[in-house]
Amino acid sequence: MPSFKYKARNNLGKIVEGTIEVESEAAVAGALRQKRLELVSSSSAGGLAGLWSVLNKKGGKVTTKDIVVFSRQFSTMVNAGLPILQGLTIVAEQAENPDFRKVMTKVRDDISNGVPLSEAMAKFPKVFNTLYVNMVKAGEQGGILDVIFERLSEYMEKAEGVSRKVKSAMMYPVVVMSVAVLVVIFLMAKVVPTFRDVFASFGAKLPAPTQFLIDVSQFMSSKKAVLLVVFGVAFWIALTMYRKTKAGAFNWDKMILNIPVFGVLARKASVAKFARTLGTLIKSGVPIMDALETVAKTSGNLVIEKAVFNARDSVREGKTLTQPLKESKVFPPMVTQMINVGEETGALDTMLNKIADFYEDEVDAAVEGLTSIIEPILIVFLGVTIGFIVVAMFMPMFEIGNVV
Repeated sequence: MPSFKYKARNNLGKIVEGTIEVESEAAVAGALRQKRLELVSSSSAGGLAGLWSVLNKKGGKVTTKDIVVFSRQFSTMVNAGLPILQGLTIVAEQAENPDFRKVMTKVRDDISNGVPLSEAMAKFPKVFNTLYVNMVKAGEQGGILDVIFERLSEYMEKAEGVSRKVKSAMMYPVVVMSVAVLVVIFLMAKVVPTFRDVFASFGAKLPAPTQFLIDVSQFMSSKKAVLLVVFGVAFWIALTMYRKTKAGAFNWDKMILNIPVFGVLARKASVAKFARTLGTLIKSGVPIMDALETVAKTSGNLVIEKAVFNARDSVREGKTLTQPLKESKVFPPMVTQMINVGEETGALDTMLNKIADFYEDEVDAAVEGLTSIIEPILIVFLGVTIGFIVVAMFMPMFEIGNVV
């Protein structure tokens, strides 16, 4: 059984240190409570025991699936009248991911010490983001935690679904093109040089396509090609560093939204996420100012973030939400018009959810259409490229009889 070092507070408030043997680090707090100690921090004891603990650790980073499952389970427990502390204890014990189990154990311990659930979750921003914490806080204030957790699970499932579809649509051509480039490089580096030596022994003039391939092959094995690769790597590093600057990150996100075809898909996905997030927050009782700030911070695109922050400033000044969104030129006219109707009728959350439903369907249709177009184009491209190389290499074979 692995050992763990710990710092704990006894019933006199004094900090004590020691080592304890338990099944996992997540079980340290429970074992210490039996000794009437409150865990402050813990870590692997190192040595063979610590190594054993590391080697036997399963799972890893907390995933969206972990949080969705927790949200649904916890919603059911609260709705059934189960006390929050007992519900968290059950969730912590049943969690398959040890990292998530550790987080929930610490949240449960904070709750047992009188800390509100939203504050306990806010201590783990990498697991529970601002949106999640704000909605839980609204649920605590309104006494509708079961409803809030159900909405959170539905929101996260839909948001994750849209994100997954967009990534899939963008990754497919990248993967296929990468494979194509690797195949071409292999042919040019290994196959063409073999034919080049054979053709050189004939001493005859080669067809233009064949000569072109041989020239390219020779260039790839020259120092100029190495310099070109070095330049490409340097350019990529410079671009990466530029993207880490505030202006670079903003311009990059702006470029993403304006790329032909893929930019349209990214824009629709961003609008769907904006509408779904803001609609869910408002419906859950989160104040509009807090909701807009949360939407901006969780948008994932700095152009969208800037537009939403401008909208928040407009609302703070007593103006409408619609006008700054319209002036940003990020959101389609239909979106701003529907938001305007929602503001005038007092049904903004309903309108936003309708916008989200529409654009999520648009993302589905765009992904299917993009896939159906890209697939034949890539097949034709690969066929033409590989076919050109093969034909160019065998063209001189037809003239061998005349050369010999």
